[in-house]
Amino acid sequence: MNICFLTHEYPKPGLNPGGVGVFLKTFLPILAKNGINVTVLGANNSNALEDTVVEGVRVIRIPNPKIKGINWWFIAKGLNQKLQEIHADTPLNIVEGSELAFAFLKKPKGVKFIIRLHGGHHFFAESENRKIQFWKGFQEKRSFKKADAFIAVSDYVKVHTGNLLSFDNKPIKKIRYGIDTDKFNFTSDAFNSNPHSLVFVGTVCEKKGVKNLVLAIDQVKDQFPNVHLDIYGKDWYFSNGDSYKDMIREMIKGRLESHIQLHDPVPHDQIPEIYESAEICIFPSFMETQGLVAPEAMAMGKLVIFTDKGPGPETIQHGIDGFLCNPLEVSSIAEAIREAFQALGRKKEISRAARKTIEENFGLSKILKENVNFYNQVIHA
Repeated sequence: MNICFLTHEYPKPGLNPGGVGVFLKTFLPILAKNGINVTVLGANNSNALEDTVVEGVRVIRIPNPKIKGINWWFIAKGLNQKLQEIHADTPLNIVEGSELAFAFLKKPKGVKFIIRLHGGHHFFAESENRKIQFWKGFQEKRSFKKADAFIAVSDYVKVHTGNLLSFDNKPIKKIRYGIDTDKFNFTSDAFNSNPHSLVFVGTVCEKKGVKNLVLAIDQVKDQFPNVHLDIYGKDWYFSNGDSYKDMIREMIKGRLESHIQLHDPVPHDQIPEIYESAEICIFPSFMETQGLVAPEAMAMGKLVIFTDKGPGPETIQHGIDGFLCNPLEVSSIAEAIREAFQALGRKKEISRAARKTIEENFGLSKILKENVNFYNQVIHA
């Protein structure tokens, strides 16, 4: 089997990847180790061509001239040319990409296109009550028409994308993200100096629930005076160029300075250490398609507070293997924090349940088998 994955996010030194990049960096080397020929194709973050092999995966990054207004055309032209070269050298069976990936891609003869639903423009526009941008909406519809099959990372993204865009009765299967349970290892006896410590990891922005989380800490600090929240992540900027982190810094000045600390983003390899530093990992996102942070922390046996929106209830059973909150309501986040603190006596029970949930639903061997079976189904359809 020969598969090409389209992405501009595949991690490399100096490039801080998003969730899609992290997923592929975990999943693709496993495919390669199991005898599948794997290529990654995307645009570089510079105007240079790169062609390397990393962990058995061939990674090709085409030049990115970064020409405003027409850069998409140069990228599309470069991707088409390189894809045809790859196919001519070793015929491809499948090309996989996210929702917009195939808008301007020509399908090589005999190749099947699969879209993995990580959360596209229509999906997030609906969840954030934004209008569909014509250009992005056009690309997404065009891309969907070219797809032969779809993979959804959660039931929620499958259902809600299907309400907005047509799958045209093509094959679609839910396959969760894979979590490296060796990297995110269960350490039930880990020592934490502050039992009322929390950590957030992700982009520091409104839709990740950061402002409401800060306000929730203000609500619980009198009952739990040792409460402390560490926030790790890259900044987000308003349309006028103002920093979201600067806004948060202003919010915590004074009475919250001893309770909340902002940090720069850290490489993904350091995330387990960050999770381990806190008693509770909290991710009150307004919306996710699935997200990696909550299941990664659960794999480590951490007490996790996740959003009750979208796929939250698919991921966590409240009070059994973690906790859910309504991220739109500060009081709900605060109540979930209180409930988690009050459940520390049940930490081992909840931790083991969280680890079991991830092993059963997100384990790499299970995810590998599900993907390979679906790939074979699509190839031979």
